[in-house]
Amino acid sequence: MRTTQILLRTGLTAAAAAALPLTLSPSAAARTSGISVSTSGSTVSVTTSACPSNGSSFGNASLLSSGQTSFAQGRQAALSGTSATQSAAWSGVSPGTYTVIVVCQNGTTAGTQSIVVSSPAPSRSPSPSASPSRGVMGGLGGASRDYGTVTLAGGGALVAAGALATAWFLRRRTKPHRP
Repeated sequence: MRTTQILLRTGLTAAAAAALPLTLSPSAAARTSGISVSTSGSTVSVTTSACPSNGSSFGNASLLSSGQTSFAQGRQAALSGTSATQSAAWSGVSPGTYTVIVVCQNGTTAGTQSIVVSSPAPSRSPSPSASPSRGVMGGLGGASRDYGTVTLAGGGALVAAGALATAWFLRRRTKPHRP
């Protein structure tokens, strides 16, 4: 009986912790990026389905380098495609970190996403002492993806639940006479 009560309480606590991020941020799903950015060598391309056509165009996309902050400062490309999917591309992009912003013809922002363009694969050289030109790029694994509010709130809730469970367990362990 006692084990059943503990399991029931633990299950209810876990369910509440899982539902907490959804109640705190109901509009987080609406803020997700409506664009998909990819890179192939020195070419960056963006695809979206969020821009309706006004008859003549869908909108523009801008590729911003690290020092640029506004849409107008970047390399702009017009979106082209169909009413279902629009895309734009930039070629000859040098290695670095960039931000892609898509603004529809009606003035709304379809999305913003950061991307890292790495140098093209080095050609095979006969020299056995060839080394990478940019060295080790440690630390870029988690920093290159922008996690949403729901993911971060869910992770925070799991950490908080773990801390509370640890405190409860240690408290119960130090005083075994407690019910």
